[in-house]
Amino acid sequence: MALALIILVTLRVLVYRNRLPGHQMYPEHGVSIGWIEDVGPRRFTYEELKEVTKDFKDEIGNGAFGTVYKGTLLNRRKAAAIKRLENISSDGNIEFRTEVKIIGRSHHRNLFCLLGYCEDGYNRLLVYEYMTNGSLADLLFTPERQLHWEEKMGIARYIAGGLLYLHKECETQIIHCNIKLHNILLDENGRVKISDFGLSKMLKPYQTKTMTGMRVTRGYIALEWHKKLQLTVKADIYSFRIVLLEIICNWRSLDWHRSEDEAILEEWVYGCF
Repeated sequence: MALALIILVTLRVLVYRNRLPGHQMYPEHGVSIGWIEDVGPRRFTYEELKEVTKDFKDEIGNGAFGTVYKGTLLNRRKAAAIKRLENISSDGNIEFRTEVKIIGRSHHRNLFCLLGYCEDGYNRLLVYEYMTNGSLADLLFTPERQLHWEEKMGIARYIAGGLLYLHKECETQIIHCNIKLHNILLDENGRVKISDFGLSKMLKPYQTKTMTGMRVTRGYIALEWHKKLQLTVKADIYSFRIVLLEIICNWRSLDWHRSEDEAILEEWVYGCF
């Protein structure tokens, strides 16, 4: 009876400790990746992310939602991409956590994996897996690397599969709002993954209603942005169409080094049609 009571008390202590929001595990060196119950990705402090990025020293990208830095997790053996979000709503932590949880629970082989997040004061950061082979733009526009037709169509199917999951198969529908070549990344095995999905809902309210506030990339903008209409998944489909044209033609959607008739890929294709 006494042994059973000891076991019961021990189990209750363990369960209680693991349910604490701030309960985290740290190795002797570096920062480890853990999970928080009912939230998903690991919660980091701002100081931790300063440490793993060496005070945000190594900038590896900059886009509509913020700046990306390279960091190292897990005893300095696992590389990670830390995105410092800009123009993010600070009305409350609950909304931020909700969106992070939705992103963290979106698991698909062609979606970027969210490892953790930070909500420290006004600082909002996301920690992602690090993609060693850069973006699809790097792959398409490298003269030394010419893709075969089968490779191009494989990439297009992977992107379409990821978008289908976000639009129809995900528990909560996600509209990306910024599909472009630079948001399609490749891992060490060459697998295509869509990044930055789900971030648009974290922006301040006025930014989701104006083209200039959202800083959507020129050349991929659907008509809904120009007319300030409510966004639907059709906005992503429009952008995917432009990406598909870039993949097929090996042209950038906007290239002012080309002739006037060829500078805007979409118009040139329409002229051919």
